[in-house]
Amino acid sequence: MYSSRMQISKDDMADVITGDKILHIANAIPAAVDKMSEEITSKNCYEVLTMAKRRRLDELKDQAYKYMSDNFLQILRDPTVYGRLTGGERELILTRRGEGKRALMVAEINEVYDGVGSRPPSPLSMISLQDNHVIYYYNEQTREWKVLTKMPDEINTKGSGICTMYNYLFVAGGIQGQGDKRTASDKVFCYCPVTDSWSDIRPLTQGRAQLKLVSMDGCLFAIGGECLFTVEKYDPRVDRWSAVAPLPRGAFAVAHEATACNGELFVSGGSLFYRLLRYDSRRDEWEECPFNNSRKKSTDMVAVKNFVYRFDVSRAHGVSVFKYNTVVKVWQESASLEQTNPMPFRCAVIGNAIYCVNKSTILQFVVEEENEQFLPEAKALKAPVDTKGALVPFVLTLPYRQSENKVQ
Repeated sequence: MYSSRMQISKDDMADVITGDKILHIANAIPAAVDKMSEEITSKNCYEVLTMAKRRRLDELKDQAYKYMSDNFLQILRDPTVYGRLTGGERELILTRRGEGKRALMVAEINEVYDGVGSRPPSPLSMISLQDNHVIYYYNEQTREWKVLTKMPDEINTKGSGICTMYNYLFVAGGIQGQGDKRTASDKVFCYCPVTDSWSDIRPLTQGRAQLKLVSMDGCLFAIGGECLFTVEKYDPRVDRWSAVAPLPRGAFAVAHEATACNGELFVSGGSLFYRLLRYDSRRDEWEECPFNNSRKKSTDMVAVKNFVYRFDVSRAHGVSVFKYNTVVKVWQESASLEQTNPMPFRCAVIGNAIYCVNKSTILQFVVEEENEQFLPEAKALKAPVDTKGALVPFVLTLPYRQSENKVQ
C-alpha cells in the first residue's frame, strides 16, 4: 500500500515523479516533497532548488528558498550556492528574512562604566562582575517584556560591540578572563531570530574592548576600542576581517559613539566631545566634519534618513539633542528634555521613533517633518524588571510563525 509514509531518497525523486504520472500512485509526490524538504542542507540546497525548478515542484522550490533565507549568512559565504543564484533570487531570500514583525529588543549586559560628564576609567582595570546574558523583546499588544533568548556563556558582554545586519544580531569583542589575566576578546557571535540559534563567526584580527560595532553596505565595521585607533571590516561574502583606514591620531581611543548614514560611517564622543569624523568607504579615509557647539558628553548617536542625531546628557541641563545634516554638512539644535541628573542611555530606531533606553525608563524621541520632540514622560515605556546590567537596544524582525506567539 502506498502512502505518505513511503521511504523516498533524493536519488529516487525522478522515479517517484515518473511513477506518479504513469501509475497514478496516491500521495507519491507530496510524500517525496515532504521528505526532501526535511533533508535540505547547505550542501544540497542548490541542487534541490535546481531539481524543483526542472520538475516544476513549486512547493519544494519554496522550501529550498526558505532554507536559504533562514540560513542566509551561511549561504552568502558559499560561492557555489550564492554565486549561482540570480539577482532576483538573491533579493527574494533576503527579503524573506525581513518578513514578520519588527520588535524593539534589549540585551542585558555588564557596562564597564556608568557615569555622566566625565572621562571613563579604563575598562580593563574595572572590577569584574558576573555577566548577564539575557535578551528581551517588547510585546506591543501586552506592553510587556519577554525573554527571547539567552546568550551563550562564551560571549563576553562587558565592553563588547553590538549591532544588527541582515536580521542577525552580532556581538563582538569584550573583556575576557579575570583579575590580572583579563584581556580584550577577539570573538564574534551572531544570533538568528528565524532559527532561534547562536553561532560564532570569524574572529576579529585583534582583541577589542569598548569597541563600536556598526553595519554598513552589507559589512560589519569594528571601530577602535580601549587604546586602539584601528578599524577593521568583515565581509561575510568572503568570511574575512580586513583592516581599513584607522581613526586619526588624537581621535577617540575609548568611549566613542558610531553610526552609519547613507553609506558613510560617523564617529563622535570620547574626550573631545565636539568632534565628528566621517569615513568614506570608497576612498578608505576619514575626514573631519564641522564641529558641534556642545561640550557635553554624548550618550549615543543614531541615524534617521539624512540626519545623524546626537544625544548629550549633563547633570545640570538634562538631555540635549543635536542633528547633523549629512547632505549640507550643518549642525542644528533639535530638542531638549529637562531632567535632573539623567542616566546615560542607548538608542534604537524603529520608523520615525528613536527609543532612548536605560534600565530606569525608555523615552521616545519622535522625528517628524516639521517637528522633533520627546513624547511626554508619562508615555515612556517601562524597562524590563529586575535587570541588573546595562541595556543595549536594537531591532530585529521575528517571523510571522513566531510573532503569533511572541510579538503581536
